[in-house]
Amino acid sequence: MEIAIKILIGLVALFHLYFLWFEMFAWTTRGRKIFRNFPPELFEPTKPLAANQGLYNGFLAAGLFWTFFIENKVWADNISLFFLGCVSIAGIYGALTADKKIFFVQALPALVAILLIFVK
Repeated sequence: MEIAIKILIGLVALFHLYFLWFEMFAWTTRGRKIFRNFPPELFEPTKPLAANQGLYNGFLAAGLFWTFFIENKVWADNISLFFLGCVSIAGIYGALTADKKIFFVQALPALVAILLIFVK
């Protein structure tokens, strides 16, 4: 069970590192290919907003990776639950306000990891 939890936490953290890269460094290039319905003329003016979101995603990734280095299991679980909770809330909010796919990519893996931490 502990291995599955670590794998899920690692995957969620890696997703957020990808989001950091995408939103901070590839918004005006790769973003145009991914968000085809977004008006092309808005990518450049929204670059600072996307970069800000990317920075927050980087903080979530850092917090999740941090849990791998906490030796006290109770603290590691508590910190994991905090950051996974933040990811879950962000994913649910994104699914409700932007695109339902966000729930499956962002919130669901975090929610499964939370469930596994509670049942172990």
